Amino acid sequence: MSHIRGRFHKDADKLVTEYTASIPFDWRLYPYDIAGSIAHARMLAKQGIIQAEEAEIIISGLASIIQEIEQGKFQFKPELEDIHMHIEARLLDKVGEVGGKLHTARSRNDQVALDLRLLAKEAISNTLVKLKAFQQALINLAEINKGVIMPGYTHLQPAQPVLLAHHLLAHFEMLQRDADRFSDCLKRTDVMPLGSGAIAGVAYNIDREFLARQLGFSQISQNSIDAVSDRDFVVEYEAAASLCMMHLSRLAEEIILWTSAEFDFIELDEAYATSSSIMPQKKNPDVAELVRGKAGRVYGKLIALLVTMKGLPLSYNRDMQEDKEGLFDTIDTLLSTLEVFSGMFETIKVKTVNTEKAVRRGYILATDLADYLVKKGESFRTAYDIVARLVNYAMEKGKSFSELSLTKYKDFCPLFSEDVYSITIESSLAARDIIGGTAPKQVEQAIATAKKIIGDFSLGK
Repeated sequence: MSHIRGRFHKDADKLVTEYTASIPFDWRLYPYDIAGSIAHARMLAKQGIIQAEEAEIIISGLASIIQEIEQGKFQFKPELEDIHMHIEARLLDKVGEVGGKLHTARSRNDQVALDLRLLAKEAISNTLVKLKAFQQALINLAEINKGVIMPGYTHLQPAQPVLLAHHLLAHFEMLQRDADRFSDCLKRTDVMPLGSGAIAGVAYNIDREFLARQLGFSQISQNSIDAVSDRDFVVEYEAAASLCMMHLSRLAEEIILWTSAEFDFIELDEAYATSSSIMPQKKNPDVAELVRGKAGRVYGKLIALLVTMKGLPLSYNRDMQEDKEGLFDTIDTLLSTLEVFSGMFETIKVKTVNTEKAVRRGYILATDLADYLVKKGESFRTAYDIVARLVNYAMEKGKSFSELSLTKYKDFCPLFSEDVYSITIESSLAARDIIGGTAPKQVEQAIATAKKIIGDFSLGK
């Protein structure tokens, strides 16, 4: 079977055939296309549109085609344009004219919409599984190091002491929002478009509910024009993936900082780092750097599809062929990123001595001193000014807070008394004993909650 000519009397120019062919990338839709075709054949037989024996011949032929593809024996030809025509042509070769009955009551427009939705549903499920695996890796690292204290940063400047576990669980929260977004995207992806035909529906007594059950869809599209032209679910997946990659990129940036000589908070396993071609001492965080770089790649796919879709009149237009490569690349990039990060975080070693030193440098307890004065009756703004002057003095003298005499404290404010020396890194952490705070008791509970979220996870929820 050659390229569809319809009313045309001549074949397409060779360059046009190559330019319009999508088979170099849409071949990976084959399992979904064949699954949809098998369900369609069963439905046609059930409704008496074709004979049951004909359906069985078609289904047998389709089953053998999937074996050929998976065994690498299937021949792909640019002139057959896409995976749909390849499978149909091969089916005709195998079973003869009866294979031509398979396309009864459907169009390539609703066929590709079905294939993409089936692929996207599977991609969402795989994404959620890998997201949860990475969340588990974060929980494991947090639990192993739940007593480790580090500086918390704002503006990349030491701000207040926090538990490392609290910091890691901040990334858990980001990923949980990502998981929620993908789960929500699944609701709108889980809509069965088959039966919409090219644009107007089909003129046969088909059973769309049967098709939905056969293919595992919970909903059926309600408007044939919308069904064949809707790519919102692709945009949604790419948008959710972009947000997720942004979160992973932020974490990657922290890994890059924490492995630097200036921070030296963590050690990466050699399996997740690279050496330099010229500097033998180097241990580069290339995996994290690539995660940071690949975030932009995923953003580009989202923007490209939005730009493609924004000017299209209803319903299907060939521009929409451009939806697939970006989606495939986004899926592959996100899944591989989550997988490699999971492995990396399972092997990270925290340099606790260095995090402890870092948190005890500088004047990270300044806010605690201001809070101390507030609890003695001072207004916060006045207390802030007092401590700011105290910090300036200590910096000029090269002294820490603990090295200042009580007399000097009282020079700045008479409310200071001997108990000012009870303000420590540990007391600072313990004082933040509120839901969402970094107090050890709260972080312990947060770890337990995170573990329950992962434990309760199932694709059915």
